[in-house]
Amino acid sequence: MLSMVMATEGKKQPKIVLTKPFSLEVETDSEPSYGYRAPNLIRRLLSLLKNVRPGADLTNLQLPPLFYFPKSQLQCYGESVYSTTSNSNLLNKCNNEQTPLERFTSVVAWSISTTRPTSFGVAPYNPILGETHHVSKGNLNVLLEQVSTNPPVSALHATDDKENIEMIWCQQAVPKFRGTSIEAEVHGKRVLNLRNHGETYEMNCPRLSIRILPVPGVSWAGIVNIRCKETGLVAELSYESSYSFLGLGGNSKLIKGKILDSSSFNVLYDIDGQWDRTVNVKDTKSGKVKVIYDAKEVISGLKAPIVKDAEGVWQTESALIWGELTQAIISNDWEKAKEAKQGVEERQSKTLKERETRGERWTPKNFLVSYSNESGLDCDCSPINTWVPAAPIIAP
Repeated sequence: MLSMVMATEGKKQPKIVLTKPFSLEVETDSEPSYGYRAPNLIRRLLSLLKNVRPGADLTNLQLPPLFYFPKSQLQCYGESVYSTTSNSNLLNKCNNEQTPLERFTSVVAWSISTTRPTSFGVAPYNPILGETHHVSKGNLNVLLEQVSTNPPVSALHATDDKENIEMIWCQQAVPKFRGTSIEAEVHGKRVLNLRNHGETYEMNCPRLSIRILPVPGVSWAGIVNIRCKETGLVAELSYESSYSFLGLGGNSKLIKGKILDSSSFNVLYDIDGQWDRTVNVKDTKSGKVKVIYDAKEVISGLKAPIVKDAEGVWQTESALIWGELTQAIISNDWEKAKEAKQGVEERQSKTLKERETRGERWTPKNFLVSYSNESGLDCDCSPINTWVPAAPIIAP
């Protein structure tokens, strides 16, 4: 079940509500991502989409509270970085390996660890403009900001000053209806800097595929490319699904790929496994096989973050902005959930109108953002500060 933290200073103060991150357990039917699933979910979902044409962009589709799980998209992005078990240390391993190939292989494993399970038929809240999410885990400090809502762009900056590690993400999820499924492409890039080694790794994200018919399900799909400019090492990961007749059975969590030297095009390792179990690499010369990623060790039994300093939580924090809605969903109070969702939307609309009246142009507080085309699908986010400060919310 979900765990929750609330910090209040009297009855009128808004609630800070934090929920368990997605881990391997959330996919089971006996324990979904929260304690409620709408009856006749498939029928409700098809009814919601009955007037939507195949190929239509669902970015601005307004969902009723029944179709939300209790967290913002910013929190989902952040959790994929800071929510790991206490005995796993993939990010530090990337930094502490001795050779460029060993470090690159560890970066591949870390990239796979950001792939998290989710539940069918529910979606995160769409972050409002200027919303932030700020959490620390050990020496890793993670800060996210919704830098744009039209188009919707989320930026992430995370630093570990002890290990001298930095990561920067700038991405936009674009969900489209495909008739019997919804495909959510994640545009943008992710950058990981290992400053001690002068190495920069660039990578993208797989797309989320939500099958409605013939058998409902959720899977990650597509190609993830990882490249280190300084060493010339490259990886290509293919997230695949294997289904039998009519979509029954099969496996929706397969990974296949390779690591190669781009200067010679020699394949150094073959990659094979399942992102929710183990992933192996096979040395193409020696034939030796080793496990580089074990999902059970990294993303099982995860716990909700906790509030360490309630007064230090920004008013733009996701867990504060959506606190009432999250509490209502956890409590299955759908009338209250509807009111809470409308309240957030009305306050956001009022703020935007007041800004327009004053002739003010909103700018992100923590990032500089540039777009290379009008669609906004190719953007770049640069953090304003070199290091992310410690957060008032911590991940156990």
